[in-house]
Parts: sequence; structure tokens; C-alpha cells
Amino acid sequence: MPYGDVMATRTRGEERRAEIVRAALEVIAERGYRGASMAAVAERVGLTQQGLLHYFPTKDALLVAVLRERDQWDSVPEGQWRLDLLGSLAEYNSMRPGIVQTFSALLGESVTEGHPAREFFTRRYVAVRASMTQALRAEYGERLPSGLTPERAAPLLVAVMDGLQFQWLLDPGSVDMAAAFRDFLTLLGETGET
Repeated sequence: MPYGDVMATRTRGEERRAEIVRAALEVIAERGYRGASMAAVAERVGLTQQGLLHYFPTKDALLVAVLRERDQWDSVPEGQWRLDLLGSLAEYNSMRPGIVQTFSALLGESVTEGHPAREFFTRRYVAVRASMTQALRAEYGERLPSGLTPERAAPLLVAVMDGLQFQWLLDPGSVDMAAAFRDFLTLLGETGET
């Protein structure tokens, strides 16, 4: 097969995989991971279930592809997170409730033993805490105004981000996720002295 034909086939295959991942994201957002079926995803993209298995041999493989794709949307070069960018991320997330809902639902499901996304989220949180530690250290040095080290504050920062997402998903009219996160960033800079 000529090189151009190989490249065209590869590109079509990559485009088809991306289409399948987008469809899977929609189905998972609608039904949750456990309620989502390979047949539903295949139908959404106009494939048979057997045709879908050509691209993703298992539901678990498709789930991991969905999670990786979602993370690509929020990625910055390694070690480049800044606190002001985190505020922008909260604002961005408020404009895409379906993505946030899918991520949150999968995160919640992943805490059960044997869930296919458990390892993904475990690794992801190790990396996210490390990135937040670097961002806090870049902003405050070895100690925040409160006296906490960046290592001690990083899990709190991540917990606030995720907790705000859950509150916002449940009651978007009452919780301004971006404003609340900016308020938390203000608290990080407080010394506690009056």
C-alpha cells in the first residue's frame, strides 16, 4: 500500500476513534459507566458492536480512552500550573456541565474495588497533588501564609476543586463554582492574623 494511502487510513482510523470516544462520553454522561453499553456507543456512531470492538476491544479500554481524552482538554505543560490558571479552569468547567458530570460520576464509581477506572484516578490524583504542590510552592515558597507546607495544602486545594464541582452539579443556581474557588484562593493567602 502506498505511503499516502497508509497515512489516509491511519487518519480515518484516528478520526473514527475520536468520534467513538466522544460518543462514549455522551453515553456515559447520560447513563453512567455501569449503565453505558458498548452497543449504545456503537449505535450512536453507526457501527455494529463488532465494528466498535475493532477500535476498542473492551468497555474498560474505551473508558480509559474517554478519561485520557477528558484530561487532555485540561492539560498544561508539566509543572506549569499556576493558581490563577486554576481559577480559569473552574470558570471553564462551569461552561461544560456534561463533561464535569461525566468525570464526577466516573470518579464516584471508581472508588469501588475492581472498578476499571480506579487505577486511572489513583494515578491521576498522585499527579494532580504533585502539580498543585508545585503551583503552591511557586506562589508561596516553602510555607503558605497559614504556615502549611505546599505538600500539606495541595490535597486541600484538590478537595475544594472537586467538592465545588459536586455542589455546583447538584445546585448550579446556588453555587458559583468559579467565584467560590477564587474565594478559596484568597483564603490560601490569608495569614489568619487579625
